Amino acid sequence: MTERTLSIIKPDGVARGVMGEVIRRFESEGIRIAAMKMIHMTQAQAEGFYAVHKERPFFGSLTEFMSSGPCVVMILEGENVIAKNRELMGATNFKEAAPGTIRADFATDIEKNVVHGSDAPETAAFEMGYFFNNFEIVG
Repeated sequence: MTERTLSIIKPDGVARGVMGEVIRRFESEGIRIAAMKMIHMTQAQAEGFYAVHKERPFFGSLTEFMSSGPCVVMILEGENVIAKNRELMGATNFKEAAPGTIRADFATDIEKNVVHGSDAPETAAFEMGYFFNNFEIVG
């Protein structure tokens, strides 16, 4: 089933210059990029995006980190792309991520783990709508 999901190359991935490699990995797996842009979220925008985690102890440090520098937001499209993207990213805790995954190869911290990806169709719908309007999505 063809679906869409949101992917973010986080500020650490942008700062370390691994954007091209992350995108190459998506494309080499047959994932199409339907939209992409570089943004620099404010603290308030990061808080809105991660509102689902507002009560969690890591909310403050996560939103501070996500607003600390530019990131690249993308809409990925393909067959079972939500699951495929999550497999390519690896476990949130990079120490538990499978070898060869983005997080195993590039992450330096549980928060500074290079990428974000939606975990379900409902989450993807909210997250894509948070960053993109219909005019910005190709295909």
